[in-house]
Amino acid sequence: MTTFNSVWDAIEDTPEEAENMKIRSALMRAIEDRIRAEGWSQQQAAERLGVTQPRVSDLMRGKIDKFTIDTLVNMLVAAGLHVQVRVEGDLEVA
Repeated sequence: MTTFNSVWDAIEDTPEEAENMKIRSALMRAIEDRIRAEGWSQQQAAERLGVTQPRVSDLMRGKIDKFTIDTLVNMLVAAGLHVQVRVEGDLEVA
């Protein structure tokens, strides 16, 4: 039986696609958490994030295929959040 570190590793065709999905899902979760913590309605969130209410609905319903990393980073910043990046793995030093 094969085991995977995440659902994305199991369902995506390549490791690159899996990493992209992991990043997008984490960003979406952070925005959704912010919306819920602030108690914003979808319309209030849309105004704050600079998007339409249907875009907020897509986000809250987990429609990950409708969002790029760039769009999600822009929404995070508009929500008053910041992104930190950490890259892991073996680096070869010449």
